[in-house]
Amino acid sequence: MVKELCVIEGDGISHEVIPAAVLILQTVLPDVRVSWVKAGYEYFRETGKPIEDDGLEVAQRCRAVLAGKASSPSYPVAGYYSPIVRLRRQMHTHANLRPTTYLPVPTSRLGLDLLVVRENTEDVYSSEEQQIEGGATVLKLVTRGATERIAHTAFRLAQSSGRKRVTIVHKGNVMPQTDGLFRGVSYEISHQYPNIETDDLLVDTAAYWMVREPTRFDIILTTNQYGDILSDMAAAWGGGLGLAPALNLGEGIAIAEPVHGTAPDIAGKGIANPTACILSVAMLVRYHWHDNDTAQRIESAVYSALNDENYTADLRSSNALSTEQYTEEVLKRL
Repeated sequence: MVKELCVIEGDGISHEVIPAAVLILQTVLPDVRVSWVKAGYEYFRETGKPIEDDGLEVAQRCRAVLAGKASSPSYPVAGYYSPIVRLRRQMHTHANLRPTTYLPVPTSRLGLDLLVVRENTEDVYSSEEQQIEGGATVLKLVTRGATERIAHTAFRLAQSSGRKRVTIVHKGNVMPQTDGLFRGVSYEISHQYPNIETDDLLVDTAAYWMVREPTRFDIILTTNQYGDILSDMAAAWGGGLGLAPALNLGEGIAIAEPVHGTAPDIAGKGIANPTACILSVAMLVRYHWHDNDTAQRIESAVYSALNDENYTADLRSSNALSTEQYTEEVLKRL
């Protein structure tokens, strides 16, 4: 069966790091059929469209997407929406997986190997905002069905990857109807996986431990907003956001995307770190195409390149490699 991949560059440094990741992928899987789609705020300013007319249809057909970050203004812009958010919803990617593991770079924490499994469709990110007199409100949505689905995903990942513990993160003491539901349903599901240890932490306590001793975590199962914040905190122990991969996972569908943003301050300079994009591709290969050996090849090549101190500017201020030079170092190790 031919593997198809929809590639959406996005904005800023995405024009540099996404092609680097595609090059790595095509080196190890030359038969992958790639379809390029234009999207993002830059494309919107040129055309008045957030994404090409058939972009969402191409993504649905391919069932696998590599998406670069797109800029999103912090104020309403008529006619514009975040292409990646629209894509996640249309493709029903209910789980956002964000691993942080030790890499041989400055600030990375030896022994670190955690995975944040983040519910990807609900919580305060459901975009249900309303203006009220003197302010605004947002709806926090937590349902039993979505919680059961993400909990099964977390525990199945624990089983398949040999992990031992799932930690449920919530704020049920303050929000017993929403976060309390998430905690309770997650514990119900945990009883179907008796070989996996289960515990829970309040989100503020989890944040404390993420700063003090992140190696205490194995898998974190949590809601949309908490997962977003905690995974970014974890990335600081993995070398920074330039090295942090992510995968949105649904039923037979996946969207790989780096955690970092568009970095407009360095866009176009050829110095951006493509590691997060490359490792996101490896996640897609492992969890969507179920090719663990190829994913391991990509990850080992990245580890080897970094172990030999092939660093981009975010990791070293002097004698730093360009995006292209770093990509070549990874290619050599494939």
